[in-house]
Amino acid sequence: MISESFFDDDLQDRGRTGVSRSREINLDRALGALLGLAVGDALGAALEFSKRDSHPEVRDIIGGGPFNLKPGEWTDDTSMALCLADSLIARRTFDPLDLMRRFVLWWREGENSVTGRCFDIGVATREALTDFHRTGKLAGVGRGDPNRAGNGSLMRLAPVALFAAPDPDVAATLAELQSKTTHPAVVCQAACAFFARLLVEAIAGGDKEEVLRDRKLGERGVVGAIAAGAWKSKTRETISSSGYVVSTLEAALWAVGRSDCFEEALILAVNLGGDADTVGAVAGQLAGAIWGRRGIPPRWLEKIAWRQRIEERAMALLEAGKRPPRATPIGLISSFGLRER
Repeated sequence: MISESFFDDDLQDRGRTGVSRSREINLDRALGALLGLAVGDALGAALEFSKRDSHPEVRDIIGGGPFNLKPGEWTDDTSMALCLADSLIARRTFDPLDLMRRFVLWWREGENSVTGRCFDIGVATREALTDFHRTGKLAGVGRGDPNRAGNGSLMRLAPVALFAAPDPDVAATLAELQSKTTHPAVVCQAACAFFARLLVEAIAGGDKEEVLRDRKLGERGVVGAIAAGAWKSKTRETISSSGYVVSTLEAALWAVGRSDCFEEALILAVNLGGDADTVGAVAGQLAGAIWGRRGIPPRWLEKIAWRQRIEERAMALLEAGKRPPRATPIGLISSFGLRER
């Protein structure tokens, strides 16, 4: 269970919202993480659900895909990230009730959708939002099939890293909590916590080799193996780009790890096919945090829908992390306990 002291003492004592600002935050990298998410989403949208190498290699943001998007438009990955950003900015802490309300507004009314409607939503997310919309309560939310381990909570993660930066422990905790709203499987929580640490380290100035070093985080199973560097031995033929959270995480790390710049990483990532927009969004978060906004090709940035709004969200997240949180009734989050480590 999450104790009252966790929200009222621990988070507030660390920079008033759980964020210690003792290390520097690289603004260019923070902007790059959130913009990179949208860029990867938009780039990969053209190949979403496609079999690997069944289309010509995508090297530019061309739109199209299964949703016939205009060049620069993005999918649910970016929409949900913006909802998460808005909640953290407004509440200045993790508030699951507020977050779920924003997700429902996106799903039902097209809030934060580039087309004005929700045209793409994962099965686990839809089920969680349906339950919440029906009851208006958190009871039952986050208690779905513990074996359903999609990538829907990983794809939207960058706002957590910006809000919590440069404190990787707070980022990991918030990453797990936001995952539980729609993707409560332990492996989803673990993947989000691990990836949040990478993003925060990159935003704080870590270079690629430092961020992608082999780690022992006390994780068991597949996420522990990924943290220890198991993905480094994979080839393009053996790496998976499915919607399984582990596959998405591994594919994103593989693409970034084999690249020397943002553009190379994203082209590698999305051309794996499969869940290409989400693999692109996850790779884009990390690549953007490592190489910064300035590392994103201008020809891609120029096409991104809502680019200014996304940049404004990034700045607001950094500012929100400095301010006291708005009170969150502990009863609302009592079911969102941290997983056992």
